[in-house]
Amino acid sequence: MLHETYHLLFFGDFKSALDFIYNSQPDFLILDLAENDATDIRILNDLKSDPIFGQIPVIALFSEDFDIPSWEHLLADDYLRRSRVESELGKRVELGFFRAERIVEINPLTRLPGNITITRQIQNRIDRGDMFAVGYADIDFFKPFNDKYGFSRGDEVLKMVGRLILNIVKEQQPHGSFVGHVGGDDFILVMEVDAVEEASRRITEYFDKMIITFYDTIDRERGQIASLDREGKERTFPIMTLSIGISHNKYRSFAHYSEISQIAGEMKHCSKSVSGSCFRIDRRKK
Repeated sequence: MLHETYHLLFFGDFKSALDFIYNSQPDFLILDLAENDATDIRILNDLKSDPIFGQIPVIALFSEDFDIPSWEHLLADDYLRRSRVESELGKRVELGFFRAERIVEINPLTRLPGNITITRQIQNRIDRGDMFAVGYADIDFFKPFNDKYGFSRGDEVLKMVGRLILNIVKEQQPHGSFVGHVGGDDFILVMEVDAVEEASRRITEYFDKMIITFYDTIDRERGQIASLDREGKERTFPIMTLSIGISHNKYRSFAHYSEISQIAGEMKHCSKSVSGSCFRIDRRKK
């Protein structure tokens, strides 16, 4: 039975579920559609058109006499008649998970899109001639923290940072923005040029408020930890900070995703040279 395998949450309508979807990114959605429910169909299509949340598999439930519209106008991944829910829903959900794993590449820890999707998102914008910005976020002093406190607490930090970046980016630019997880402690955000600086400011500000809670009391009071460096020697390291480098094509054009990504990486290294969490944006016009 489905309830014996998966943790289920029920909502009275699609609108009431949106806050949970945006904040917690469920693994699967089952939507009970009433005939001619244009509002739910519009919300579903908006969700599935989003580069972040479009990866969530969706099964639409219909009554026996429901006239299924064109799939061009209903972006569900699968459908099921209500009379067959008891006998088939569990298998349809399992199939949906397997299909999603084959089609969409996501980071298993943060549930954010990985490198293939990141590359596609950036290149597609270049090919369309969009004006946009790329932010490259990196956690400073993450490895010493991970070495001292262990992978489990390190994973919690990565999940927190992924949620933080995603939430702020989506608040700042609800439509057309993108967040990906390169791997390790590196994240990518893609936004409109006019929105990226304020989003980056908020991300670094909230990061500093939240990251301290991951340290033991004695380390919080000291403002540093003792851990091993890359040569295996013990030394002290400050509390983790977040560096974001930003590049954009407002003043110059790019032909390949690697070009704009490289500049974002350069800006990230510039921000790392500054003490504390910060961001740096490329303002060169050539």
